Amino acid sequence: MGKVMLEVRDLKTKYVTRMKEDVYSVDGVSLTIEEGKSLGVAGESGCGKSTLALSLMGYYFAPLHYMSGDIIVDGQNISGMEPDYIRKHILGSEIAYIPQAAMNALNPTQKIIKFINNVIHVHDPSMSKGDIYDMARERFEKLGLPENVLQKHAVELSGGMKQRTVIAISTILSPKVLIADEPSSALDVTSQKMVIKMMKQLMHEGLVKSMIFITHELPLLYQVTDDIMVMYAGQIVEKGTAHEMVFDPIMPYTKGLMGSIIVPEDGMKANKLEAIPGTPPNLKHPPAGCRFAPRCKYATPECMVYAPPVKKPAPGREYRCLFEEKYLKELYANG
Repeated sequence: MGKVMLEVRDLKTKYVTRMKEDVYSVDGVSLTIEEGKSLGVAGESGCGKSTLALSLMGYYFAPLHYMSGDIIVDGQNISGMEPDYIRKHILGSEIAYIPQAAMNALNPTQKIIKFINNVIHVHDPSMSKGDIYDMARERFEKLGLPENVLQKHAVELSGGMKQRTVIAISTILSPKVLIADEPSSALDVTSQKMVIKMMKQLMHEGLVKSMIFITHELPLLYQVTDDIMVMYAGQIVEKGTAHEMVFDPIMPYTKGLMGSIIVPEDGMKANKLEAIPGTPPNLKHPPAGCRFAPRCKYATPECMVYAPPVKKPAPGREYRCLFEEKYLKELYANG
């Protein structure tokens, strides 16, 4: 087992609405990522993926609130730390975040190098502008970005170039953990390939020690990550290697996700497309039993009442369901 870069234990966070209602967006999430490894997080819109990304940084602001659990980055528990300390000493250097709307993250009135100056001065006010420029130029060139990008404004860059620039800035301090929230969304195919190549390069060259890659596309995670976990209604419902999750899913929700996606690769799609009926539950009032039960064609009356346990059929493999793996596979085989 390699060195653990990130360990999360039973993390629970919530949103508080204007009407003072609690929305339990991350409910008991646990995960571990080792150095040199990448973890994919998949699920439908509204399942809690982006909220999990925000929660993992330990930096909370309304309407998102920390409830309980531990977030341990390279042996340091950042849960409950003062926000100002986290901003200066944790974010960027220990754990970095690429937001879902990364192309809108750059200040349109500033040149890229000035934006970088502001970012680095938060962590090291003593660093000179010349040293910062040299550092930025070296990192940009290493990642295939021309030096002249540093002197441009965001509006002068294409969508793909903005995305790659944000990734370069987010990782300029070589964080232990990089959280990328839909980094290739809203891009054309060519730009997506360049972004994915860039993410792999960051890992390969050790510019980031570990990575969490969030998307709603399981097949994309298969190309990028070592392991995958699937979220549904704020909970992790299945974990496994990328190959296991794509080719041999256990939990009905994961099975449904794969059945509803068009996948060009041979062997990934043997049956016709089949949409998952219904919509995710309202997390103000989660279902008493299995949260997927109201949409699951295999659900029994017991599924509506009893919360399913987390089962671990093999090391590194787990799923949340009342049924045993063998029985589920028999159900799938019989349609």
